[in-house]
Amino acid sequence: MKGGRSKAETKKTDSKLSVKKRGAATEKVSKKPAKKGKAAKDPNKPKRPASAFFVFMEEFRKQYKEKHPNNKSVAAVGKAGGDKWKSLSEAEKAPYVAKAEKRKTEYNKNIEAYNKRMAEGPADDEESDKSKSEVDEEEEGSDEEDEDDDE
Repeated sequence: MKGGRSKAETKKTDSKLSVKKRGAATEKVSKKPAKKGKAAKDPNKPKRPASAFFVFMEEFRKQYKEKHPNNKSVAAVGKAGGDKWKSLSEAEKAPYVAKAEKRKTEYNKNIEAYNKRMAEGPADDEESDKSKSEVDEEEEGSDEEDEDDDE
C-alpha cells in the first residue's frame, strides 16, 4: 500500500486523540464550586514589614548597581544578593535583623490602629475633619463673594 498508514501508526494517533478527548471532558466538568472572586484589597491597610533579608537587599542593590552600572538584570542582582546573604555571619546579619524587628514593631502598632478604625466602621475618604455643614457653609460664602466681585 502506497501512502497508506500502518496499523501501528493508526493506534498511536487514536490513543493521542482519545487522551485529548478525555482531558477536554474533565475540564468541562468541575467538581469544585466556582469561586466568586477575591475581596478587594484595602489601600489604607498597612503593608507588612520587610524581612531581614529584604532590608539587606535594599542596601545591597545600591552597592551592586554602583559596582555594575551596565547590569540591568534583576535576576543577577537577586542571585548575587542571595549568595552574599548566605555567606554573612550572624554578627554581620545582626544590624539587618534589628532593623527588621524595629519595622515589625512599628507595623504591629499601625495594624492595631487600623483594626480599631475598621471595627468602629470604615471612614469615608471624601469627608475630612470638617463636618458637611461646615463645608456647605463655606461653599455658600464663596458663592456670595463671587457675586460681590461681579458688581
